[in-house]
Amino acid sequence: MKLETTEDVLVEQIADLQSAEDQLIQALPKLANAASNEELRQAFQQHLEQTRGHAERLRQVSGLIPSGVPAEDCVGMKGLIEEGKQIVAAEGTPDAKDAALIAAAQRVEHYEIAAYGTARTLAKELDMDDASDLLEATLDEEKMADELLNRIATGGLLRQGVNERAAR
Repeated sequence: MKLETTEDVLVEQIADLQSAEDQLIQALPKLANAASNEELRQAFQQHLEQTRGHAERLRQVSGLIPSGVPAEDCVGMKGLIEEGKQIVAAEGTPDAKDAALIAAAQRVEHYEIAAYGTARTLAKELDMDDASDLLEATLDEEKMADELLNRIATGGLLRQGVNERAAR
């Protein structure tokens, strides 16, 4: 990999994100199956559908980059998914496991938020407005997914959250 221009960095970021999203498409069903909380299970299933859309948007962004985007293996996401696998395999109470699943999923969301924010900014710098808009749409969805996980963990205004139940 050669990083000599802003476009080179954007290409690397998009390649990394494509790999990350492809890995998540494989991992999210396992997290959904491991969740005991129905709202958490549905959040994982909903995010799986969104992630498929994110992968499609990244293919569109790749088509807008004149030099093309090579395949890459996102090592960061591989590590985050490995942590999730360890939680799925762990023994424990359903509420504690759900709290751990939320923590693992939020680490993934924060990784994606950082990556999409960077890619969006690079696309803007390169005056690639269509790419920037596609990346912004995904960035917004990743932020909403993180907010939903936080709400499930804490329970919102008048409900008991997964974290509180796990603390007992």
